[in-house]
Amino acid sequence: MRARDDMNRDNAAIARTLNEALPYLRRYDDATVVIKLGGHAMGSDEGMASFARDVVLMRTVGINPVIVHGGGPMINAMLERLGVQSTFVRGKRVTDAATMQVVEMVLAGEINKRIVQALNTAGGRAVGLTGKDADMITCVADDPELGFVGAPSEVDPRLLHSLFRDEMIPVIAPIGTGENDETYNINGDTAAGAIAGALKADRLLLLTDVTGVKDASGEVVTELSAAQVRAMTEDGTIAGGMIPKTQTALDALAAGVRAVVILDGRVPNAVLLELFTSHGAGSLIRQA
Repeated sequence: MRARDDMNRDNAAIARTLNEALPYLRRYDDATVVIKLGGHAMGSDEGMASFARDVVLMRTVGINPVIVHGGGPMINAMLERLGVQSTFVRGKRVTDAATMQVVEMVLAGEINKRIVQALNTAGGRAVGLTGKDADMITCVADDPELGFVGAPSEVDPRLLHSLFRDEMIPVIAPIGTGENDETYNINGDTAAGAIAGALKADRLLLLTDVTGVKDASGEVVTELSAAQVRAMTEDGTIAGGMIPKTQTALDALAAGVRAVVILDGRVPNAVLLELFTSHGAGSLIRQA
């Protein structure tokens, strides 16, 4: 009798959860959501498997997810293992030809395929890409002193639209092509923002290892306008590593993305909480 009561309570809880999520499921039908994957979710097999299940669920309910990933720590480890010496300008690594070869090997080979495998194991149909495929991302040098570090100058989303029609999940390594066929490494957040802008995505989700944008008292701000972000940056409230993330958000909004969310990837099911619950997760940034 007790087991049956427990099951009934569980079923009732599931029903309440589904009833709460239903309006949000309908809201995102055929929506495009670009997710920048980094931090905790990439650091452990358990985190990767959980993230993959969440993304496959998104695809199952009609969302078009696009995954863009980074891989800085893995690149650093491989450079050290191979004995590739690095030089730095203003604290940033110079990406010369030898370094770029390692970057492409790690991002496009090791990391990208690990994410693809996790998604396929979770029941999805994922395909691994770089920005070089179908000339998706064209780059210019971000800073000539930094070598092959690129800034997207153009993003062609036609390949992604084709994959959406076949219900595939694109997984993109942030590597692009220069005007003279050079290969460029792109900051993962920057690449995700540029891709989201080209797709006019409904959401850009930036997974981080922090809880979101914080105000002067240290509390997470759950919703901000672009004007508030600029004001908080000018007065120093937004500082350090949060500045490039909020700038990516502002650039994406200007390119036509409906909203950007900076959220804590350490929280289980963070992307589902953001999309399918009333309270969301992290800091949502809109144009106004």
